[in-house]
Amino acid sequence: MIPLFADCSGRRIVIFGGGAVAARKAAYFADEARVLVMSRSFVHKIDTLPVKTRTMDIEAASDENLAAAIGQAFLVIAALSDPAQNNRIGKICKKAGILFNNADGEKGDVILPAVSRGENYTIAISTSGSSPAVSRFLREHLEQELPELDAMIALQHRLREELKKKVPDQVRRNEILKKVLDDQRLWKLLRTDPANAWSRVAERYLDG
Repeated sequence: MIPLFADCSGRRIVIFGGGAVAARKAAYFADEARVLVMSRSFVHKIDTLPVKTRTMDIEAASDENLAAAIGQAFLVIAALSDPAQNNRIGKICKKAGILFNNADGEKGDVILPAVSRGENYTIAISTSGSSPAVSRFLREHLEQELPELDAMIALQHRLREELKKKVPDQVRRNEILKKVLDDQRLWKLLRTDPANAWSRVAERYLDG
């Protein structure tokens, strides 16, 4: 598995299953892609998402009917409670050359990671399906320990632009950026007094 960020804007995502797992996976894509969720029934969460639903008895459907429902999907997700049915959908996708994620059953060719996201960053964490709980733990730990990460990234961007004007040597610029990251007082300022954070950077790392 190779980590990859993909633009899913307007892409067709088909999800089989109407339970909590399907709802979580639908929410993962709902704001960007065109999501269709198919199941015999749907939890309330799915009804609150900007996705389309279609009632279907997947177990009773033929492979041909499932293939027709999938159509030209960019990605298919099987989130049924029956691994055998999930695997069946996976085989249909493999035959059609469609990316597939399996919530329970034989591993597909796409894994959905735990994601920590801010205005300036996106971090994806995966254990290759071995322990989703660990992925969630790492994401939550990161967000709890570095709530000012977004602010630091914005500050680093501003500093890089200023350094390009004042420090011609790239090696020296990188050294300064690293020192800023190691400045524990600055991290504290970003949390407690962000308005004065840039003043410290300018005084300590730019002036003179």
